[in-house]
Amino acid sequence: MKLRIFTEPQQGAGYNDLLAVAKRAEALGFDAFFRSDHYQKMGNHVSGLPGPSDAWITLAGLARETSTIRLGTLVNSATFRNPGVLAISVANVDEMSGGRVELGLGAGWYLDEHRSYGIPFPPLGERFERLEEQLAIVTGLWSTPAGSVFDHAGKHYELSGSPALPKPVQSPIPVIVGGGGPKKTPALAARYASEFNMPFQSRDRFVAQCDRVRAACEAIGRDPGSLTYSTALVMCVGRDSAEIARRAASIGREVEELRTNGVCGTPAEAVERLRDWSAAGAQRVYLQMLDLADLDHLDLVASEVMAHL
Repeated sequence: MKLRIFTEPQQGAGYNDLLAVAKRAEALGFDAFFRSDHYQKMGNHVSGLPGPSDAWITLAGLARETSTIRLGTLVNSATFRNPGVLAISVANVDEMSGGRVELGLGAGWYLDEHRSYGIPFPPLGERFERLEEQLAIVTGLWSTPAGSVFDHAGKHYELSGSPALPKPVQSPIPVIVGGGGPKKTPALAARYASEFNMPFQSRDRFVAQCDRVRAACEAIGRDPGSLTYSTALVMCVGRDSAEIARRAASIGREVEELRTNGVCGTPAEAVERLRDWSAAGAQRVYLQMLDLADLDHLDLVASEVMAHL
């Protein structure tokens, strides 16, 4: 099992906070550093200061200030960016990182941030239509042979005679599709993704959704084993009960709730929890780190949890 660090900077973090976590995670041997793609905080327990940051602008900076850790989004909102421009941005950052980026792409869901920043928020059905076209366009642009052109005539996007440049360093860039929808999401993952992610759910729901993705793969003749299966869980690990309680309080959560829904407890309890997820089929776990100032949390998990997996 690979452990990745997943951050939510819209809750209150600047670029330097992200840089400190990414560099520490890299030094400690975590597999990847990921960030969310949101433009407004969630909940009243945080200030959200200094304010939102753009996912690919910050990842571009991190690409130049790190050297080995993989970098990505969990997940970009299809409502935020034109897919042609997104393909260019991600390919640029892939070059800047030496081929270390991954793209998570979803339909978008948070109405408040769209209203706050004047971003259109169409109905759910249209958002999924746009997501499917964006996946087709982004992967199509990247995979078009050099010297050829790419065309797409869809309901929401039309590209004509695109030179399909620049090409990323990786071929292909890993694409992550996730979520709990019973039909559309598994079909999109089977057709476009290299990784399927089912975040913040019970193991039973994770297993059931992964089974749907495997069935969707088989329906189009794809080997279900060619996908990586992953989850995301809140991280709250402490050396003793007092430290666990302090870390839970710092992110506005209750210890017992985190024990049920996250990776919470002593290092030994965290190892046991993650082994259970591995047995359920999770090959990667994105550990959601909500207090980005608590770098000791990373040190503890690396030395006392990750080292035993």
